[in-house]
Amino acid sequence: MLYIWDIEKIIKETLNEQNLNINYEFNNNLPVPMSFNVSTNTIKFNYLQVNGYIGNFKFRETDENFVKIILYHVIGYYLDFKKNKHDLRILMYGDEEEKELLKSEIEANAWEYGRTLVPVKLLDSYDKVRELDKMLLKTYK
Repeated sequence: MLYIWDIEKIIKETLNEQNLNINYEFNNNLPVPMSFNVSTNTIKFNYLQVNGYIGNFKFRETDENFVKIILYHVIGYYLDFKKNKHDLRILMYGDEEEKELLKSEIEANAWEYGRTLVPVKLLDSYDKVRELDKMLLKTYK
């Protein structure tokens, strides 16, 4: 099991390696393992959710590498918002179809942009997590 300080260390080291100026903080009310808040430029994480999420995967990878994989995906949101100016008002005021379309586009971009940062040795695991994550999302809907 990873503790808050373990995850903070992984996030800090990864952000430094990538030369990214993104804030990060623990939030025990977060309903997902990690998220990126574009308005505060902050990655938030819930260590219990992170550990639970890791438990969903049955292939060999260290817990630390799983955190990095989750983190690269979340950094993908940051990169997407830097490169694309999405009209986020759609999420508040758009119809359901518009909202789903925008969410799908942002999610796909986050995985793709995040993948550009993944070290070669973790690419296969990143791709496996991406595929399994799609199945997990379907079971929670």
